[in-house]
Amino acid sequence: MTRRMIRACIFDLDGVIVDTAHYHFLAWQRLAQELGIPFNEDDNERLKGVSRMRSLEIILELGRLTMDEARKEQLATKKNGWFVDYVNAIRPEEIFPGVKELIDQIKAKGIKVGLASSSKNAQRVIDLLQIGSLFDAVVDGTMITHSKPHPEIFLLAAKRLGLAPAECVVFEDAEAGVEAALAAGMRCVGVGLPEQLGKAHHIIPHTGQYTLERLSELEHLNLE
Repeated sequence: MTRRMIRACIFDLDGVIVDTAHYHFLAWQRLAQELGIPFNEDDNERLKGVSRMRSLEIILELGRLTMDEARKEQLATKKNGWFVDYVNAIRPEEIFPGVKELIDQIKAKGIKVGLASSSKNAQRVIDLLQIGSLFDAVVDGTMITHSKPHPEIFLLAAKRLGLAPAECVVFEDAEAGVEAALAAGMRCVGVGLPEQLGKAHHIIPHTGQYTLERLSELEHLNLE
């Protein structure tokens, strides 16, 4: 088996670097309540890693509601406005413990670092957290046609990093994101619960708990 060197780590944003996922939940729950649809944190798990419009469609399915595209666009825009209001209060100290230190260690080893988030608000969050200098490439929801579990976002990130997919490791907290990483031909570290992220090559409770020693273990995996 040929060892494929890891030359980049690609991080999701929501739930991996900072808990903006909670703000998404609050905004979607607010919209669901307005529509008379019960919506809790278990329901919210289905929305992780998927596009804004698909998230709205899932909520409408929960309420057995159908709407035309114009109305759906209106609702999605309303939800996003609430999310932006919530996220505008975010501060650098809300970055998960150990994440910046891990990225610094990765970069010190000469490994590139990318960010790939389905959120169209990712750049705003990056600016508020003051972490733009950490990344060699950023891909967000404004740059892609297909959302996770389609691999487009990770393939574009690898392209912008100038690397082959097999040279990249993805850090993801959503099942759809893990599936997208694997479909892209990349190694994947799941951040969260094994029952949701069981297909990932490594699973950890929190991003900051990962180590460079574990990263090197992934180089020996056969992706074929």
